[in-house]
Amino acid sequence: MDQQGFVKLAIVAIGLVIFSFFVRGFGQLVVGRGVAENLQAPFALIGFGLVVYLFVRATLDYVGFWEIEGADR
Repeated sequence: MDQQGFVKLAIVAIGLVIFSFFVRGFGQLVVGRGVAENLQAPFALIGFGLVVYLFVRATLDYVGFWEIEGADR
């Protein structure tokens, strides 16, 4: 993974987490709270999983185990 790919993936991850809040908010207005939480869950879990992956990947790059190409220090 190069530096641009890392940044794009980070933007997608943050976007998914924010989108999950919108899905829950508007879903509560349309279909009710329980269904809205079920609709939100996949977006929130995938986004959070990507954030965790990116954190681990950046930590491993900082330590020197798994380099992100193009990252300047």
